[in-house]
Amino acid sequence: MDLNAFRDTLTSIVRDASEAILSIYNDPQLFNVEQKSDKSPLTAADKAANDIICDGLRKLPGDFPIISEENKQIPYEARKDYTYCWMVDPLDGTKEFIKRNGEFTINIALLRHNAPVLGIIHIPVTNLTYFGCFQYGAFKLLDGNWEKIECRSFDSSDENLDIICSRSHLSGPTKEYIDKFKEPNLKSRGSSLKFLEIAEGNADIYPRIAPTMEWDTAAAHIILQEAGGQLLEFATGQPLRYNKENLLNPDFIAYGKGQLP
Repeated sequence: MDLNAFRDTLTSIVRDASEAILSIYNDPQLFNVEQKSDKSPLTAADKAANDIICDGLRKLPGDFPIISEENKQIPYEARKDYTYCWMVDPLDGTKEFIKRNGEFTINIALLRHNAPVLGIIHIPVTNLTYFGCFQYGAFKLLDGNWEKIECRSFDSSDENLDIICSRSHLSGPTKEYIDKFKEPNLKSRGSSLKFLEIAEGNADIYPRIAPTMEWDTAAAHIILQEAGGQLLEFATGQPLRYNKENLLNPDFIAYGKGQLP
């Protein structure tokens, strides 16, 4: 299967979803914020984007199952034998959306067994799109052209490393890990923008010792990997696995071309 052949259609899908999100973002009276069972917020933009994305994905060759944050969750007994499936976060960074700081994204990944092999991320407010495909590379769409992106190199003993952290979730253990480095520069970003900063060579390390879900990381994982970086479980040093029985991610660390302490 030529996975790269999905790129143009996926780009159209995320841009259509982006238009729906921005039409709501620009009129806060349309947000219609609800609270989900896990106490996280849900807006009309999450729902509108999810409808557009799922409708578009169902029309693609392969008719792969869709795991989305905003869909009814499929029992593991049905999921465990998937060879391919889509992993979708129609609006990653809903809290950032509600704050209206622009730091939210649309994330779509294609999984093969337990690993992402294709990912696309779109940033509605800046209209930037990022794409990664297994053994093909990582790219940013700029002025109609796909330009290759790459992580930068670093050494963990360097001073002033750029360490990226969540704008909404900076836990005590995360701060303890950051304190191991020599006078690091801390950069805060929302949503999957944290991974893109590393993939583009604008930051070095992103430790996450706090809860995330698989749809938060899957698209960014393959983009970062194809840009030369890594996304590993904090405890084991193994790559994150997907479509697990529990879709909650373990603590992890993402980083560019370097060695960790």
